[in-house]
Amino acid sequence: MGIVAGLDSSPDFTRIVVCDTDTGAVLRQGYAAHPVESPDGGRPSDVDPQVWLLSLGEAAGGGLLEGVQAIGVSAQQNALVPLDAQGNTVRPALVGGDRRAQVAAADLVDALGGRAAWAQAVGSVPQAAQPVTKLRYLAKTEPENAARTAVLLQAHDWLVWQLLGRPVRRTTDRGGASGTGYWSAAAGFYRSDLVELALGHQAMLPEVIGPAEAAGTTPEGLLISAGTGETMAAAFGLGIGLGDAVVSLGASGSVMAVHPEALVDGSGMITSLADATGMHLPVVTTLNAVRTLRGTAELLGVPDLETLSDLATKSTPGAHGLVLLPYLEGERTPNLPHTAGTLAGLRRESMRPEHLARAAFEGMLCGLADALDVLRGRGVEVRRVFLLGAVAELPAVQAAAPALFGAQVVVPQPADYAARGAARQAAWALGVSQGSLDPRTPPVWQGAAAQVLEPGDELAVGQAVRQQYVSVREQTHPGAFLL
Repeated sequence: MGIVAGLDSSPDFTRIVVCDTDTGAVLRQGYAAHPVESPDGGRPSDVDPQVWLLSLGEAAGGGLLEGVQAIGVSAQQNALVPLDAQGNTVRPALVGGDRRAQVAAADLVDALGGRAAWAQAVGSVPQAAQPVTKLRYLAKTEPENAARTAVLLQAHDWLVWQLLGRPVRRTTDRGGASGTGYWSAAAGFYRSDLVELALGHQAMLPEVIGPAEAAGTTPEGLLISAGTGETMAAAFGLGIGLGDAVVSLGASGSVMAVHPEALVDGSGMITSLADATGMHLPVVTTLNAVRTLRGTAELLGVPDLETLSDLATKSTPGAHGLVLLPYLEGERTPNLPHTAGTLAGLRRESMRPEHLARAAFEGMLCGLADALDVLRGRGVEVRRVFLLGAVAELPAVQAAAPALFGAQVVVPQPADYAARGAARQAAWALGVSQGSLDPRTPPVWQGAAAQVLEPGDELAVGQAVRQQYVSVREQTHPGAFLL
C-alpha cells in the first residue's frame, strides 16, 4: 500500500500523476507548461534543460508529491543533452525532429555503408531527430562544442540525474537507449564506435539499467526508477502486451507492437526499439496521417475534421472506386521520399465531395494498415489495435478502422498514459526494492477505459476496400513493398 508519482516531460509541458501503487488509480495530478517558445511561434530546436526543471517544480507545487514513495520519469525522446567533463551543459539541448540535421543523417548513412549496415548495427537507420545524427550535426557545425562534449544524456536521463542530486553514476533504460542510434536493442550494448563516427571522439554514456531497477534514492529517501522515453512510457501506461499494436494518428502516423525479439530490417522501415518491460517495441512510421485529412478538408472547403467525417459517412465503403494514395509529404513506409499523392478511380459518379472525403479516411487508414503488415510480415502477432490521437474519436475513423486493420480496435479514453506509465514503473521498482514484486513481472494495474470496436460482418467489405487500395499502390509504385 502506498502512492507513487509519474512525471512526463513532453516537448511542451510537464504532467505529473500521483497513483495508488496497487491499482494505478490516479489520486491527484499537476501540470505546467514549459516556459519556452521559438521566435517563429513553433517549437524551438534548442532548449535549456533548466526549463524542464522549472516546469517540473511548478507542476509539483502545492504539496502534490506529499507522501509519495517513488517517482518515475518519462520524457520526450531524441533530446540530446551534451555535457562537459564537469557535468555542465555544453550548449542547449538539441530537441525534436531537427531539420537542420537532415544532411547529417544522410552523411552518417553513407559513412557506415548504407541503410542495411545501420539496421544491422543498431536496429534503425539515422533520421534527423535521432541523437546520433545530432552528434554528427554538432561535429560539423559546432566543432568547438563537439570537442568539449564529454558526456551524452537524453532528457529523461538528465532529469533523473538532477532529481538524484547529480551523482557520479548516470543511468538510462533500454527503451531510451534504443532510440539513440548508438545502442542496439538486439545485442543489448552500446556501439561506442558509432558515437566516435558521429562526434569525432568518444564520450561517456549512461549505464543501461533493467526495467525494474532503481536509478537511486534521493537524500530524503525518495526512490527514483529508471525512467524511459515517452513512447515506451505510454505503451506501459496503456498496458499493452504480446498481440497488441498501437496506431498513433498525428500529422504523421506510427505503428508499434510488443514483440519478444528485436527485428532487424535492412530496408529501414522498421525501427527496432526496446520497451519498458524487457521486451521489444518495433515501430513503423508513416509520414502522412492526419495531414491527409486536413489537406482534404481544405480542398473541399469544409471547416474542420468533424465536418469532413460527417461528409465521409454519406459515402459507402470503397468511395465509389475512388482511391487516395496519401503520400503528400513523400513517404517513409513504403520508402518513397520524393513521390507525391495519387488520386485514382475518377469517374463521373465518383466525383462528389463525400466520396473524396471517404477516400481520404480510407487512404490514411490503408497506409497505416500497410505499416501493420510490415510488422505482421516479420512474425509480429496483432490481435487488437489501440488507436490513439484526437481523430480516433471521429465516426468515419471508427467505422472503417476495424475492417481495414483486420483486428479488434480499442479506442482508449484520452488520458496521460506516458505519465501513468512512468508511475507504474516507479511502483514496480518500489515493489522490487521492498521484496513484494518480481523484477520480471510488472504490477498489474487497471486497464485504460476504452471503446472496443469489432470488425464483425464488415471484415469482408473492409478487405475488399484494402485490396482496391493495394492494387492502385502496386500499379503506381510497383515493388514498393517487398514483404
